[in-house]
Amino acid sequence: MQGAMAAPSVAPVTRQISGRAAPAPVPDPSGPESWQSLAAAVADLPVLDASGRRVLFGALFRERRAVVVFVRHFLCYICKEYVEDLAKIPKSFLQEANVTLIVIGQSSYHHIEPFCKLTGYSHEIYVDPEREIYKTLGMKRGEEIASSGQSPHIKSNILSGSIRSLWRAVTGPLFDFQGDPAQQGGTLILGPGNNIHFIHCDRNRLDHKPINSVLQLVGVQHVNFTSRPSVIHV
Repeated sequence: MQGAMAAPSVAPVTRQISGRAAPAPVPDPSGPESWQSLAAAVADLPVLDASGRRVLFGALFRERRAVVVFVRHFLCYICKEYVEDLAKIPKSFLQEANVTLIVIGQSSYHHIEPFCKLTGYSHEIYVDPEREIYKTLGMKRGEEIASSGQSPHIKSNILSGSIRSLWRAVTGPLFDFQGDPAQQGGTLILGPGNNIHFIHCDRNRLDHKPINSVLQLVGVQHVNFTSRPSVIHV
């Protein structure tokens, strides 16, 4: 699903910067009421932090805007490399724009800490093990055959990336897929309160939004992702 901005009456963050086709309204029917209803529906659903503590999803964007990135699963090499670049966003850039950055996965909470160590990610991260928020937002399960272009965030090819993912699966302390492998992710801008300003549901594993295009929507400085952090590749 292509990214979409909220209707003008909802006071969108700014215009969308994207090389893809013009955005289509989501959800359908579009309009301020439907966007607010969707935000209210997911706000009351729980997520888990790294210690297993339940937090209402709405509490994460109640007081200020949040960029929320839903990933496929923690073993996905594409998600890993995308989150490695999210990790490069300086906290000072987010603080200047009064924006929170959040990653949501769909594994057991036990996988959060190892995934953060692997990617160098130190911003907020939670999991939705039952995929209730994914489902409520209408995020796709299964892959749509569509051209998503070359991602600036993915460096591995499918063979090397898949081998690394498999190796992490069989050598990890808990042998599982760390989430439903058919689930796709997406990106939202929410808050403060039950307001959705932008939503993009990935059509396939490569259909994520370029990070700087999302940061620009919330007034966060451009980040140079060409020099990558030192992370452990296994």
